[in-house]
Amino acid sequence: MIPDLTVDIGGLRLKNPVMTASGTFGYAKEFAPLLDLNRLGGIIVKGLSLKPSPGNPAPRIVETPGGMLNAIGLENVGLDAFVRDKLPFLKTLKVPVLANIYATDINAYAELAERLNDIEAIAGIEVNISCPNVKQGGVAFGADPLSAYNVTCAVRAKYQRPLLVKLSPNVTDIARIARSAEEGGADAVSLINTLTGMAVDIRNRRPKLANITGGLSGPAIKPVAVRMVWQVAQAIKLPIVGIGGIMTAEDALEFIIAGASAVQIGTANFVNPRCTMEIIDGISDFLRQEKVASVKELIGSLQNGEPCRC
Repeated sequence: MIPDLTVDIGGLRLKNPVMTASGTFGYAKEFAPLLDLNRLGGIIVKGLSLKPSPGNPAPRIVETPGGMLNAIGLENVGLDAFVRDKLPFLKTLKVPVLANIYATDINAYAELAERLNDIEAIAGIEVNISCPNVKQGGVAFGADPLSAYNVTCAVRAKYQRPLLVKLSPNVTDIARIARSAEEGGADAVSLINTLTGMAVDIRNRRPKLANITGGLSGPAIKPVAVRMVWQVAQAIKLPIVGIGGIMTAEDALEFIIAGASAVQIGTANFVNPRCTMEIIDGISDFLRQEKVASVKELIGSLQNGEPCRC
């Protein structure tokens, strides 16, 4: 039996549920010598803004137990350079490519969406709402249900292909934010983005990151991410893309059983550049072993009975 790995994410058909997470896979060409990019379910490129951004000063990455802190600051080449220099290679791939977009005001989000709408090679967009709203005192768009709704509405009005909204875990009620994205017209949500954290150099009594705080990712955040995916799956009807500390096929399957239709692999790409290939194979092997015909049968299949005693 050859298991069916295909899934649908808000109208976007993927050959398997394994995607790459924005900011951890560059613009895909960097990984081309290391793996078969066309085997991936989808590729989400490094976050894009209208204008180039240098990001934060160094040091910007710190290893932590079970993960890493990053304060890259969304460094990127900007939309014009992306279209000119990065898109030609991405067009050669036989896999859906999504653009992750970010901005600090709603008008810029809308302009990014409108310009990307004219690029057929981009199969969809993922909206990063963990960014500060400069017109609302710097509070992240994703921390406030109304702001999340307004951003989603603005992007939806300008963009006609699949629209994902990437949710921040740094909130009191992530299910409420997810409902706002759903009401604003999102086709799917992806979660979670990084958790805010910091590390201290005890010898010189200074923060290890120049930005002081950064985003925590890696295996340490997986239990939090799985819990949030499960919570959101109870609250909305949209497909969910699970993110957070996925290193193995077993990790990915936890997210799928909790309610995710697909997953994104992030920090693991730095540890093992071929991990996405291993995860795809591992999911297929699991389905064969369990005699499950399609991965879709596992989505949201969590049993709410007595916990496993094994």
